[in-house]
Amino acid sequence: MSAVPQAVGSVVALRAQFRDGKAELLEHFAQSRANATVAGQLVRALARHVDSILAALWTQAGLPVQAALVAVGGYGRGELFPHSDVDVLVLLPAEPDEEERGAVERFVTACWDTGLEIGSSVRTVAECVAEAERDVTVQTALLESRLVCGARRLFTQFRRTQDLAMDAGNFLRAKTLEMQQRHVKYEGTPYALEPNCKESPGGLRDLQVVIWVARAAGLGRTWGELASKGLITPFEASQLVKHEGTLKLIRARLHMVAGRREDRLVFDLQTAVAESFGYRASESQRSSEVLMHRYYWAAKAVTQLNQILMLNIEERISGSETTPMRPITARFFDRAGMLEVASDDLYIDNPHAILETFLVYQQTPGLQGLSARTLRALYNARNVMDAAFRRDPINRELFMDILRQPRGTTHAMRLMNQTSVLGRYLWVFRRIVGRMQHDLFHVYTVDQHIVMVMRNMRRFFIPEHAHEYPFCSQLAAQWDRPWALYVAALFHDIAKGRGGDHSELGQVEVRRFCRDHGVGKEDTRLIEFLVKHHLTMSRIAQKEDLSDADVIRDFAKLVGTPRYLVALYLLTVADIRGTGPKVWNAWKGKLLEDLYRLTLRALGGAQPDPGAEIEARKQEARQNLALHSALPGTEEPLWRTLEISYFARHEAADIAWHARSLWRHVAAAGPKVFARTSSVGDGLQVLVYCPDRPDLFARICGYFDSAGFSIQDAKIHTTRAGYALDTFQVVATPGNAPDSPGGYRDLISLVETQATLALASTGPLPDPRSGRVSRRVRSFPVKPRVSLAPDERAQRWLLTVSASDRSGLLYAIARVMAKNQVNLQLAKITTLGERVEDTFLVDGPELQKPRAQLRIETELLDAVAAPA
Repeated sequence: MSAVPQAVGSVVALRAQFRDGKAELLEHFAQSRANATVAGQLVRALARHVDSILAALWTQAGLPVQAALVAVGGYGRGELFPHSDVDVLVLLPAEPDEEERGAVERFVTACWDTGLEIGSSVRTVAECVAEAERDVTVQTALLESRLVCGARRLFTQFRRTQDLAMDAGNFLRAKTLEMQQRHVKYEGTPYALEPNCKESPGGLRDLQVVIWVARAAGLGRTWGELASKGLITPFEASQLVKHEGTLKLIRARLHMVAGRREDRLVFDLQTAVAESFGYRASESQRSSEVLMHRYYWAAKAVTQLNQILMLNIEERISGSETTPMRPITARFFDRAGMLEVASDDLYIDNPHAILETFLVYQQTPGLQGLSARTLRALYNARNVMDAAFRRDPINRELFMDILRQPRGTTHAMRLMNQTSVLGRYLWVFRRIVGRMQHDLFHVYTVDQHIVMVMRNMRRFFIPEHAHEYPFCSQLAAQWDRPWALYVAALFHDIAKGRGGDHSELGQVEVRRFCRDHGVGKEDTRLIEFLVKHHLTMSRIAQKEDLSDADVIRDFAKLVGTPRYLVALYLLTVADIRGTGPKVWNAWKGKLLEDLYRLTLRALGGAQPDPGAEIEARKQEARQNLALHSALPGTEEPLWRTLEISYFARHEAADIAWHARSLWRHVAAAGPKVFARTSSVGDGLQVLVYCPDRPDLFARICGYFDSAGFSIQDAKIHTTRAGYALDTFQVVATPGNAPDSPGGYRDLISLVETQATLALASTGPLPDPRSGRVSRRVRSFPVKPRVSLAPDERAQRWLLTVSASDRSGLLYAIARVMAKNQVNLQLAKITTLGERVEDTFLVDGPELQKPRAQLRIETELLDAVAAPA
């Protein structure tokens, strides 16, 4: 009877021993320098610590002497991270009887009581083999088995049986497919914003899968053994150890900061993990960006090495090393669709062949990629790509040849970046490899973004992609030197992360590149202009009044010629499309195209004639009305009340729609709301007409916010009769987009009814909602900025607001304007990912008073500040 209390007492003691021992190990790790060696020591020490606790519990449980306790999975490798599960196999010689089942249950229960987060299975050797044949995950876990305690003879029999049952070819195929599926699940890139340092491409799992398949094929169990078998070079082995150590260090720190098993570098934890490394924010980058830069470099190297080794192991297992090859040149062969070097030391003996690799890849139809031998040769030739290599005239000519090729430019550049050749040849590019920008709208690292922009630019010149950007493809078809635009795309963001104006710094870098690569003066001037002004066209299109002739004249003066305008337009579209999948929309495309056409007309020598343009627009609107069977004179009741500025700001189709909708309501006593599907992409165009009042814009914003719509553009006009005639371009916010076949068309009646009721309200404006912000905004908030400055004529004021996006933000701004009797004339709503940069053209008596102006700016800052 005394055995149970004694066992309970032992469990309590072991629980304290486990807790105190683990705490001591973690404290030592936390106080140590953040290096890979310490991380390796920690995970091995934690595994040994758990070994001792399990051995004691095994003895207490009274399990049969013929049984064995086997560590499997990561624990089987002899590694445990601070909050990893402990996976074990209770290996029995035969089916257990009642007494043995009871002993196993006591053992597992005691493990949990001790504080071990254990994952256990109970099997015989035969059951292990059968389960492994059915499930490759089980087979993999058993592959990394290790005896903790118990019957060594049974464990040896188990290992021998597992090895005999292993089919290396099938196992390789299964693990390769599993890896491909995992990569797809984790965005297919090592550069994810919130990567999983274990499962994402370039994570620890990509290293583990190499060891698994090598072990299954009998090629080795460690990097040292793989090197001794000739599967990897000593340099590759040292690189694998280095980068594996970095990933282990980051994962261990992540577990400690999170206080739980957490393998994702989520935004909420990135800063804390970075600070645990001792990283601190500087003027040019956050501490989290320093951490992620280190992670991305390691993950990229792991991705490269994984590709090399998996291809190499596949060749060993399948025997494809002896596959016949077709010669392409004296230096390169086609091996089953992969580009193969003629010798392992080709690049060492002839460095010019490095860039020639990618030129041959472009020029040879049918090649699908680079072989393992070629990838390895490139990886081991890194030190060859030094300053002399970069200065070599032959290499410079080869690089320009790559850019000038009629096909394969995107694939070549992507391959050059993946193999680190691009960063080694263009040293300035190397500085932005793996550099993340936590600015709430870029979703790629700078190097990824640049390659994406080059891809977008290249697609403008490919007929098969003309349906994607018809207008851009039309302009590109008339362009004679596409390579100049590729160079501009390559350098437009190359100076990111240095502090200062990256556009101006990039202009200096591209000028040096053009000089070194023999680019002519005319092309150099164009490329410099594009890099320096690559943000200008987007800013003007999205923030300024395109109906203002001065805006168009000044921009036309800046670009100077139609050729420069076309080039800047193409780069701007390619750049925005390469920023992230949610940044570009049809409305932004329309604004850019409008600016292009207006500027082209100005560059053609046409002097602005507002009167003639307005008359032409009116005539076009009348024709549109006639097409809709409107009676002659339908437009007159409304047009008699409108100022010239109305006609200058609206297109003919909109003017006709307004006249057709309002001809019976010009003197309406209450609000009238009309909606139609947008002619520019998704969304609705909404017309609001009612007697003007100071809080009207705020009420409209309040309605759209509550109804789940986001305003993209607003044109505000007040008639001579004192009526507001406002037009809004709106889209549904994420999560509220219509999913019915009718899409937005089904919402027209609902919007017209609900908005009319909302605008008829005369009560006080409700308080703005405390809109929810995303995790990314919480982790990397944008400092709110408000700027209020008079326009060039000092007649109106330009209000600019920059802040983190959230629901209800525009309503909060409009409410402050209504309270202070600030009248809105034009609104440019710009959303860049999760950051907003809104511009309003306003006037009002309070803006003429310095003290009142300061109060308004302060209230706006309070209104746009992210909620706590």
